[in-house]
Amino acid sequence: MNIGLIAHDSKKKLMQNFCIAYRGILSKNTLYATGTTGRLIEEVTNLSVHKYLAGHLGGEQQLGAQIEHNDMDLVIFLRNPLNPMSHEPDGNQVVRLCDMHNIPLATNLATAELLIKSLDRGDMEWREMYK
Repeated sequence: MNIGLIAHDSKKKLMQNFCIAYRGILSKNTLYATGTTGRLIEEVTNLSVHKYLAGHLGGEQQLGAQIEHNDMDLVIFLRNPLNPMSHEPDGNQVVRLCDMHNIPLATNLATAELLIKSLDRGDMEWREMYK
């Protein structure tokens, strides 16, 4: 499965810790991330991550294009809804595209853990029918 990973600056450490905790599950899948998030994940997990541009430089749009082409199966977007920095992607487009294309999306740690455990149990196999 293809998993997209995005994190606002204030959530990047949380994303790293999430990927460390679920490295075993994530290693069985193909990971895509915006530039800085992908680099930080690789540094702490030794996972292979296909890195897009930084989110504010077009990485969010690159991930969005993959969603539009039904090439993404799950997106984890750890965002700061209260005060994202002006240079960070606002995420509205990614959220909208996931809704339009029926892509499971987590925007917080609790939902990310539920989705990743669901993936590990095989509950996401229905995505194969969409391809």
